[in-house]
Amino acid sequence: MREQNSRLRGWNYWRRKATDTVMTGMVILSTLLAIGLLFAILGYVLLQGITAVNLDFLTQLPKPVGEPGGGMVNAIVGTLILVAIACAIALPTGILAGVYLAEFGRNRKGTAIRFVTDVLTGIPSIAIGIFAYALIVLPMRSFSAIAGGVALGIIMMPIVTRTTEEMLMMVPNSLREASLALGIPEWRMILRVVVPTAGAGITTGAMLAIARAAGETAPLLFTALGNRYWQTDLWHPIAALPLQVFAYAIAPYDDWHAQAWAGALVLLALVLLLSVAARVASRNRYAR
Repeated sequence: MREQNSRLRGWNYWRRKATDTVMTGMVILSTLLAIGLLFAILGYVLLQGITAVNLDFLTQLPKPVGEPGGGMVNAIVGTLILVAIACAIALPTGILAGVYLAEFGRNRKGTAIRFVTDVLTGIPSIAIGIFAYALIVLPMRSFSAIAGGVALGIIMMPIVTRTTEEMLMMVPNSLREASLALGIPEWRMILRVVVPTAGAGITTGAMLAIARAAGETAPLLFTALGNRYWQTDLWHPIAALPLQVFAYAIAPYDDWHAQAWAGALVLLALVLLLSVAARVASRNRYAR
C-alpha cells in the first residue's frame, strides 16, 4: 500500500510539473507572439514610410495631382485639433462617470450605466460617424472639425469610463477607510486620495482612448470630411492624417503611396509621443 501511494504521489508530482511547464511555455509563447506582431507592424510601417518623411513633408501642404513632393502639415495639425476637441469632451465626462461607477455605482443605476457603456464600446465607429452627421452636420449644413471631434469623443468616452472604473476599483479600501477616519469629507477623499492613487492607470486608459480615436477614419468621412488646404476654423471641413492616408493609399500614384506610409508613420509617432509625455507628466505629478 505504501509503495502504491508513493508511486501515486510521484505520478501526481510529475503530472503537475509537466502541466506547469506546458502552461508556462504557452504563456511565454503567447507573449512573444503579441510583442512580435507589434514590432512587426511598427517595423514594416517604419521601413515603408521613413524614406518619405522629410522637412517638406512636415511643413508643406499637399501638392496638386501629378506634381511630386508636398507634405501633410495640414493633416497633422488637423489631427491634433480633432483629438483635442475629442479629449475636451470625453476625458472629463469619462473620468467623472468612472468615478461615479467605482464609488457610488453599486446599484441598478450603475448597472444600467455599465451596460450602456459596454454596448457603446462595441458600436462600429462608422455608425457613430453617421450619428454625428445627423446630429451636427445636417443641422449646420456643413462638415466641420466640431462634428469630427464629437464623433471621436463619443468613441473615446466608454473606453475612458470603463478603464477609470477598473483602476479606481483596484485602490485598496483601507486607504478610503483611513481617510474617512481622519475626518476628511468623502468628496475630498475621492479627489485627493483615490483618484491620485489610480492616476497612472487612468492616464494609461486615456492614452488608449486617444490612440483609438486618432486612428479612426470612418467617422471622419461623415463629419470632418477632409481638406487639402490649410484650415483651422472649427466650423469648416478640416484635414486629418487618417483621411489623408486613406485618400493617398487608394490613389493610383506611387508618390502618394509613399506619402501614405509616411503619414501612417507620423500618426504612430504622434500617438507614441503623446503616450510618453502623458506617462512622464502623471509620474511626476503623483510622485510628489
